[in-house]
Amino acid sequence: MTKTMMRGSIILAIVFSSLLLVTSCAKKQIGVSERIQKPGVVEEEKVVVVEEEKQALGAEEKVVVIVEEEEKILSAGLKAKIREFNTENIYFAFDKSDLDSRTQAILKKKAAFLREDASGKVLIGGNCDERGTEAYNLALGERRAHSAKNFLMALGISGDRISTVSYGEERPADPAHTPTAWALNRRDTFRLFK
Repeated sequence: MTKTMMRGSIILAIVFSSLLLVTSCAKKQIGVSERIQKPGVVEEEKVVVVEEEKQALGAEEKVVVIVEEEEKILSAGLKAKIREFNTENIYFAFDKSDLDSRTQAILKKKAAFLREDASGKVLIGGNCDERGTEAYNLALGERRAHSAKNFLMALGISGDRISTVSYGEERPADPAHTPTAWALNRRDTFRLFK
């Protein structure tokens, strides 16, 4: 009798285990209904019905991927603007710190970008070619950086957002000793920071 009771218990345990396994793997239907209220817009109703949890997760993953791709596109566009801002220098004539019409046009674009990003700050670096004494080139680099700063301030950018530094002749764009290299070295550089 004990053997038959044990067999019955084992069979009963197997049946319950099987039922539990079968019911837990059954397809589920999920219904989600949420109301979205937008100001000035008639209330819309979103209803999503998904047959399996996997499908729901798959749909959510697709939405996440789409959102991430859109953010990458926006981020890439912003990165391109920042790269352009940081790499577009302004250039000066020999021994001058005056802004010509071309440099003013570049500074106007930079001011427009700074207006869009109200939290951004800029560091303007004044540079010179190798001719002249170290002290003279540091002073000239400072005048060049301040010319750009003053122009940006005249366009409405707060002076608190603009820092200047003079590198003199210490950071040449082209280390050659030619008129072409000297022209490339007489410049202001720009770096955005927060």
